[in-house]
Amino acid sequence: MSNSASLDFQQILLHPTLAYEEGLSFFKGVGLMNDTLRQLANDLDDLEISYNLIGAIALNQFGYHRFTVDIDILMTTEGLLKFHDKLVGRGYRPEFDGNTRKFRATKENVPIEVFTAGEYPGDGKPKSVMFPDPAEYWLEIDGIKTITIEKLVELKIASGLTGAGRRKDLADVQELIWVRELDAAFANQIGEYVRSIYL
Repeated sequence: MSNSASLDFQQILLHPTLAYEEGLSFFKGVGLMNDTLRQLANDLDDLEISYNLIGAIALNQFGYHRFTVDIDILMTTEGLLKFHDKLVGRGYRPEFDGNTRKFRATKENVPIEVFTAGEYPGDGKPKSVMFPDPAEYWLEIDGIKTITIEKLVELKIASGLTGAGRRKDLADVQELIWVRELDAAFANQIGEYVRSIYL
């Protein structure tokens, strides 16, 4: 039963069988989530907006396969303003009126959340771990600019330690350690603020 061709992403999530099929497609590198991700990356590259993929899709890029219902992306404040100016109304729309960081891909209805460099993960309060400039810590995986694994681990731990309801971020790091066989020496590549928790 695959009659999902005429449904958008949010409609698919309401049907268990179709949501399962979309999840399988996602892990195969196809489906609405991946189509939206590739289009978003192309649009940002075309406009020379610096970005990094972060969040659950970045975990997938590093081999920890977990389904997600949105795309988390890192930009600079200037990049976000350019996104608003050049792309909102041209394939993307605000998730709701007045929101400047949460969007939907107009066609697929996939949620996109933008985080900006210089902000702090988790509770948003100042700490030695912050979202970096996307031009500094990235590598390309399957054509998508993805934050480095070291920065991803830092951000996830800091978020899990301080963000209300964000304990899943600590579990994500545990899974990433297992999947990537990260050892104690990896701690030397991440910030001191999160090092003891990683160990």
